[in-house]
Amino acid sequence: MRLDKFISQQLEVSRAIAGREIRARKITINGEVVRDTAYKVMPEDEIDYDGNPLVVQHGPRYFMLNKPQGYVCSTDDPDHPTILYFIEEPAAFKLHAAGRLDIDTTGLVLLTDDGQWSHRITSPRHHLEKTYLVEVEEPIDPALVETFAAGIQLHNEKELTKPAVLDILDEKAARLTISEGRYHQVKRMFAAVGNHVNALHRESIGTIVLDEDLGEGEYRALTAAEIDSIGLPEELKQRK
Repeated sequence: MRLDKFISQQLEVSRAIAGREIRARKITINGEVVRDTAYKVMPEDEIDYDGNPLVVQHGPRYFMLNKPQGYVCSTDDPDHPTILYFIEEPAAFKLHAAGRLDIDTTGLVLLTDDGQWSHRITSPRHHLEKTYLVEVEEPIDPALVETFAAGIQLHNEKELTKPAVLDILDEKAARLTISEGRYHQVKRMFAAVGNHVNALHRESIGTIVLDEDLGEGEYRALTAAEIDSIGLPEELKQRK
């Protein structure tokens, strides 16, 4: 994150005022004055404003974002804007996506600074279901419902995909629920059966459903129930 955006969030002022404060030599980073508004703030930086520390330790935070096209889910990318552009929270640069979407895929992204919580979402051992709305180029053969349920052989993969639930909505649209997170999995599954995905939108992760009140680029904090729904894996529950 740029320094002027970081200061703007921390002081709750405009980016213009933040830039003025930076150029006025009021910001020190790791003990040295920094006047470059484009300085890239790193998680380990110690930042002071007029001698007062700004980097405050926060407890775990959890958000859902309705991701638009054209943004990547990494926290830093030299070529494309990232989803952190939309997050107006202190120390937003410490958040990461718990399960990424491609640059052209829209919909539900969960962000957190809780590494264990996000691991329960992304680990293939936990088989957390994710549901997508899919628009494809060619008509969908009804026989694919059974084909997807049996598993698909992806190109350059040794094992079939795990059983997936395909709900055909109309000739060229479907809702697909998968329990894995292989690279570009949904697009590759349809490519394996001779079709091309034109649009992809994630609706849910586990029982967390994208809030219909969130417009593209909008976000909100998760509720306690939503956070707790990403529970311990079954094997850990059984040990307790």
